[in-house]
Amino acid sequence: MDDDVKPMPPARATESLRAKARGELELRWTAHAKDQMQERRLIMGDVIHVLKHGFVYDEAQPSTQKGLFKYCMECNTPNSGRRTVKIVVIPSTGNGIKIVTVMWKDES
Repeated sequence: MDDDVKPMPPARATESLRAKARGELELRWTAHAKDQMQERRLIMGDVIHVLKHGFVYDEAQPSTQKGLFKYCMECNTPNSGRRTVKIVVIPSTGNGIKIVTVMWKDES
């Protein structure tokens, strides 16, 4: 990847992640994300809901892979009661999104 690759600002990241979630989404999961979901009794539908309806509020952080960035996206889901689900994702080319972790916002 190019050294000049810049992260998307939060509003653009929100728009981009939501657009990916509306298409042929290619999700990859870390073992950590799967463990966190199980521990919190969240399901894949919760993550999909956050991707389709959530917001990125904070600036991106660099990923360990050069040219990629991590974004935190959050919202309530039908399965979360009144708690906010926060996910950390790394979007890649095409419709690929890596789910790094899943947590409750009030525990992050």
